[in-house]
Amino acid sequence: MQGDQEEDGGILTTQTFASLGLCQTLSQACERLNWKTATKIQAAVLPEALQGRDIIGLAETGSGKTAAFCLPILQGLLEKQVGRRVSAIILTPTRELAFQIHQVVQAVGQAIQATSLCVVGGVDRTSQAIALAKHPHIVIATPGRLLDHLKDTKGFHLRHVQYLVLDEADRMLSMDFEQELHQILDEVPSERQTMLFSATMTSQVQKLQRASLTDPVRLQVSSSKFQTPQHLLQHYLFIPAKYKDVYLTYIVNELAGKSILVFCATCQNVQRLTLMLRNLGFPAVSLHGQMTQNKRLAALQKFSSQQRTIMLCTDVASRGLDLPSVDTVFNFDLPGHGKEYIHRVGRTARAGKAGQAISMVTQYDVEVFQRLESLLGTKLPAYPIASEETVLVLLERVSEAQRLATRELKEQLAAQKDGRHRKKRRGEDDDEKGLEGMLEKELKRGYAAAGGKNKRRR
Repeated sequence: MQGDQEEDGGILTTQTFASLGLCQTLSQACERLNWKTATKIQAAVLPEALQGRDIIGLAETGSGKTAAFCLPILQGLLEKQVGRRVSAIILTPTRELAFQIHQVVQAVGQAIQATSLCVVGGVDRTSQAIALAKHPHIVIATPGRLLDHLKDTKGFHLRHVQYLVLDEADRMLSMDFEQELHQILDEVPSERQTMLFSATMTSQVQKLQRASLTDPVRLQVSSSKFQTPQHLLQHYLFIPAKYKDVYLTYIVNELAGKSILVFCATCQNVQRLTLMLRNLGFPAVSLHGQMTQNKRLAALQKFSSQQRTIMLCTDVASRGLDLPSVDTVFNFDLPGHGKEYIHRVGRTARAGKAGQAISMVTQYDVEVFQRLESLLGTKLPAYPIASEETVLVLLERVSEAQRLATRELKEQLAAQKDGRHRKKRRGEDDDEKGLEGMLEKELKRGYAAAGGKNKRRR
């Protein structure tokens, strides 16, 4: 926007929400949440969205996209005085992001008595159906579970929807939600306002745009296709693959007291490394797609409240989640594509704060790393670290921690099998089946100190 004096690392503007057309009631609600001025994407989106235009919003992660689409919806509901019916659908790729958006909608929406509901997998479907029968104004959902309710929940429909939001659209499409999205689009009225938000514009997103939006205005606040946060320090660490666990332990110990997000390529590595670090005395939690929803939310709460300062995760945590105080992002396994790297490192250095990203590069990762540097358009510096001899002092302790982790995983597997058999006898579903299968495969494969050349990515 012209005339803006950008503050806080270029994320915030000096424009108030009232100056962008937001009503007094919602502007005051924003102030109570300490949102004093709009971010760049909010300042770009609000004037157009409040006029009812379809929106394509492109912005780097941590830029305030959630409020950019929530505020126009809430103002529209207030102005139109809609009754008790589902008037807005917000679709998002992951459960965690859906819960997070729901919290924002609740916090701002209570000022106008707007009701909302989060509808995701991993939560009892019957209780969701009962809540849907009360006709909340806004439903925040993952595509699969929303489609389940459209098919199976009596009386639930989307015929009165006036607002549709597709958040993290590129991620939803990369997770094979394209068919579900088109089925949902068939259920909502053609006369609606649609807002599509994404960190990147892919050919799939462009295809979805053509299918779902009418004469949209495209608003982009990033100057680069592959842009990392402004105050992010990035480093690589070139090491032998067999010593990855030891180097991770050394770095975590060096950064003791700071909050660290460790990304791994597979659920297996997340589970293994979490137990290993706990056996070494580090306050670690895990987050991956094979955990039950309650366990995932509990892990997020512990990390966000800093009860645990280390969280090991798969790319389920790389998009959209607002983790307020991440000091370091550590790529234990390099992502397969530059876009995933952008989303991972975007968990730190948010809203103008400082942060650092460290990426492990082994002899098997050189080609992937060179491709990443090419996409970023820069050569990353090496992370300053002590000699290998100093690091390998920890080798014996790390090896012992690995052995203990193996034993604990075997005990977990045995307990889960026993629980599964009991559930089968009672005719119940088994939420832990995926985790059991994961652990069984890992134990059959055995543990290497680092994962190796043939490690499968998920």
